[in-house]
Amino acid sequence: MLIAGRRKVHEIWISSELEGDAGVDDIVTIANAQNVPLVYIAKSRLEREARSEAPQGVLAHAAELPEADLDDLLRSAGDAPPFLVAVDGVTDPGNLGAIIRSCDGAGVTGVILPRHRAVHVTPTVAKSAAGAVEFVPITLVPGLPATLKSLRDRGVWVVGLDDGAERTIFEIDDLATDPICLVLGAEGAGLSRLVRDRCDAIVSIPMLGGVSSLNVSAAAALSTYQVTHSRRRRG
Repeated sequence: MLIAGRRKVHEIWISSELEGDAGVDDIVTIANAQNVPLVYIAKSRLEREARSEAPQGVLAHAAELPEADLDDLLRSAGDAPPFLVAVDGVTDPGNLGAIIRSCDGAGVTGVILPRHRAVHVTPTVAKSAAGAVEFVPITLVPGLPATLKSLRDRGVWVVGLDDGAERTIFEIDDLATDPICLVLGAEGAGLSRLVRDRCDAIVSIPMLGGVSSLNVSAAAALSTYQVTHSRRRRG
């Protein structure tokens, strides 16, 4: 959060047990350089305030995460065309955090979340994302099917992931180098019918063992990096 600088940090709490600990030296140094107040408090008080599982002794009080504008996400990032990921019905905060972390690593230019029937950025999501929520632009949309239709109308390929598709994620080289939006469905239910109907293509991840699918966050990692691989190979 301090390094990204996208939102104001009002105050940082550090567990009194960590005062002078080398593990928080970078945080202390950056906070001091940015004139962010540091407060050393009892571990028990920090953990009550943290609202996440297994807090690690540091908590920041900050402004809300800024919401990205969809129009901004559709602008090319440098020489690369837009690369978006839309999440359909994912309600587990750990999964969403891991998805956002993979998106950051793979160079995704924006994440699209529906306002309803989906988890948004919570303390658990932020922790699972390991800082990626501070770098990946995220936009909330009223309805995902309508948004996907709008993306298609604006020249973006919409590609959904589904276990039953015959075409695989490894066969989208012809789409990957254009503006593209990958759509990930909820575990178990997969893509909703309306979302599936708005996709230009449906692809699968080959499963060669005894189980039928990957965790949605693992699917996000594989599919986003496949798009990045295709772009670099053709670039």
